[in-house]
Amino acid sequence: MENNLTIPGWEDDEYRAFKEKFKAKKTTDDCYTPEPVYEAVADWVAQEYAADKSRFVRPFFPGGDYEHFAYPEGCAVVDNPPFSILSRILTFYHGHGIPFFLFAPALTLFSSDSSTLATCIPVGVQVTYENGAQVPTSFVTNMDNPEIRVRTAPSLFQAVKEANDRNLAASKKSLPRYEYPDQILTAAMAQRWCKYGVEYRLRAADCLPINTLDAQRSRGLSIFGNGFILGSSAAAERAAAERAAAERWTLSDRELEIVKYIDARKTAGGGDGEQRTEQGTDLREAAARAGDLGGGV
Repeated sequence: MENNLTIPGWEDDEYRAFKEKFKAKKTTDDCYTPEPVYEAVADWVAQEYAADKSRFVRPFFPGGDYEHFAYPEGCAVVDNPPFSILSRILTFYHGHGIPFFLFAPALTLFSSDSSTLATCIPVGVQVTYENGAQVPTSFVTNMDNPEIRVRTAPSLFQAVKEANDRNLAASKKSLPRYEYPDQILTAAMAQRWCKYGVEYRLRAADCLPINTLDAQRSRGLSIFGNGFILGSSAAAERAAAERAAAERWTLSDRELEIVKYIDARKTAGGGDGEQRTEQGTDLREAAARAGDLGGGV
């Protein structure tokens, strides 16, 4: 009898790939603007064009209809529209005489009707939107001099970049970095050793699985991904592997000569300058050359 039992939570690669085909993909039409970024743009527009920020409207929202939006008298659209229909949006605003300052795709900025119906502002700043998409972003507007087809705006670039950087910093949790004793091994440690060419073996007789240290329990913490607690000899091997994986600067032959000079000077009680290292370099000459180290020895 065939067993068709499905284990909850288990999926093979083929089934996951099948489901992935039906997931909604991130597109530039789903790029909801982080509020700090929008405020930076709105503040710049208000100052640059002496516009009343309280009259700015945002008709582009989930389920919204910009063509039937109630535009108040004297308003200006400052918003992030769906990029896929940007040309249609520009044509609509141009035909209805509605002032606008719109986010636009940086790489195809000149491909839409923005090249004839608006002023292009190719700042090309990388913005991380609320859905996680990172999109090089520029702007189009009819609030500028109609004789200007393309203009740069370094101050706008700076304002948006700073706002985006602040937003990213605020959204990232500041995670503490934990140092484990030599008797604990985690997968992350072994992965790093592999990266730096360290050969390592842990025998079953030298370890037991562990998921939480007693010191972590009171704080509700645990070892991420679990780990192993090691016996004394295995802990020493773990410490040796950690040292081997450490990235260190090395001394040049010249600097090693200086080390020898220092050692020999100490042994001779100051030396007379006539002693020589194994390579035959005069110790006084080695000391003089130490000045090349940028601060001496």
